[in-house]
Amino acid sequence: MTKGPMLIQTRNLSKSYNGLLALDRLNLELRCGELVGLLGPNGAGKTTAIHILLGLLLPSSGEVSVLGFSPIHERHKMAERINFSSAYTSLPSNLKVKETLHIYARLYSVQNSSKKIRTLLDLFEIAHLRERLTGALSSGEKTRLNLVKSLLNDPELLLLDEPTASLDPEAADRVRKVLKQIQRERRIGILYTSHNMLEVEEICDRILFIHQGKTIAEGTAAEVKKTFGSTNLDEVFIKIVRKP
Repeated sequence: MTKGPMLIQTRNLSKSYNGLLALDRLNLELRCGELVGLLGPNGAGKTTAIHILLGLLLPSSGEVSVLGFSPIHERHKMAERINFSSAYTSLPSNLKVKETLHIYARLYSVQNSSKKIRTLLDLFEIAHLRERLTGALSSGEKTRLNLVKSLLNDPELLLLDEPTASLDPEAADRVRKVLKQIQRERRIGILYTSHNMLEVEEICDRILFIHQGKTIAEGTAAEVKKTFGSTNLDEVFIKIVRKP
């Protein structure tokens, strides 16, 4: 299969805080149409990497390119072509769901925004929440609303930080299926963090394990399991974290 254009490329990307390395020479590539899992325990450096890719943090050293641009110096050129969602991101709590989405649609310069919002609310099965205050939603409803927000501008690159963390198994399964459908139909690239290893095996084309800022393993789920002599990614995760 022909490889798509490069969406993310980092070379020896590092970030330190007061001498402590949060990221240590990360080399990451993600192409159009790929869904890549960025995995590791809490504090491994996943969120730091995402914030650098979004242009919210300056790296200490190394190179980073997003859609061919530097998020450090050219963030404005890539901003309208990417988006981000996290189960832990707060949206305006005193606005109705429809008001929140219309504000973001204006920020993203979305054409025919009312139709776009209706379509995405239906896709994530939360259309019945249109008139509800955002702050009154459950954590799972807020998670799905965040995903709707992240797809308003039809991004070429989507960064998802534990997007199913607050969902029950049935809702998480539906969200995964929607994301895979969107990935296939639009050929978008998705960088995906999760602590749910069964989910990762199901949804990710490739995975990259990091621990204490360093890359420990990368490849398909099958390749990584073979490398560690494990039958599943939970075993790999535990071996990586507990390795002396």
